[in-house]
Amino acid sequence: MNSKYKVLKFSSEIFRDTEDLISVEEPLEISLKYKLENKWNKQNLSITMRTPGHDKDLVRGFLFNEQIITSLNDIQAIESYGDKVGQYNIQNKILATLTNAENINITKIKRDFLTNSSCGVCGKSSLDALEIIKKDKTHSSEPKITKEIIIQSPDTLREAQSEFSKTGGIHASGLFDSNGRLIELREDVGRHNALDKLVGCALKNNQLDPKTQFITCSGRLNFELVQKVLMTDIGIMIGVGAPTSLAIDLANKFDITLIGFVKRDSFNIYTNNKKVIVS
Repeated sequence: MNSKYKVLKFSSEIFRDTEDLISVEEPLEISLKYKLENKWNKQNLSITMRTPGHDKDLVRGFLFNEQIITSLNDIQAIESYGDKVGQYNIQNKILATLTNAENINITKIKRDFLTNSSCGVCGKSSLDALEIIKKDKTHSSEPKITKEIIIQSPDTLREAQSEFSKTGGIHASGLFDSNGRLIELREDVGRHNALDKLVGCALKNNQLDPKTQFITCSGRLNFELVQKVLMTDIGIMIGVGAPTSLAIDLANKFDITLIGFVKRDSFNIYTNNKKVIVS
């Protein structure tokens, strides 16, 4: 979703009035509804800044990646609600009704998620916290991908984006098979939201197959993005930018092959090079 804005542009030593396409950013308030002791409860979960569109995929992926749900069977319904507001006349509230209320840790939700953040793990202090919800490592040697596929994947992602070429201000995450075929793509102004949307869509369409797939993201790779990929059991993550130290530590801990700084003739493998065909 984009909108036209008037700008004063300087180019070739000349100022001129023109219009520019800008990616829309709007808040999304995510709430949960669940039943405890035969009484319906509603809990505000998070406010995230997102690009409107595929909001239900965003919520599915967010809930799954944070392990509030463990499968789509834990969701009874996802519905947008409230008045249509702002210059874009859209609903900025969404409610997920859950069926797994007996497994909900309300104290954990209040502690970890009641923040103005697009990433649920912000504020968690260590890698050890993940071991509570994630015990298994990814497959140590599957799938296998070639250097050519690694180098091509960011270009494939960019060419398939609907918004980046228009605005230059939006991130993308793509699900690929080991032959380099793009299976699914999602975009958002937030890197975390783009990945949540991708995972939510893949779950909805039953597309996840960790032994044959990898994920490529625009931008840098940080802890939160690696954590979200880890929840899918996909063991290869590629980014066009740099990873952070904690992203590398997390990838190494769970045997994820983390690849960054992908350019037309180079890339860096930071962890577990067994999944890359080097001969």
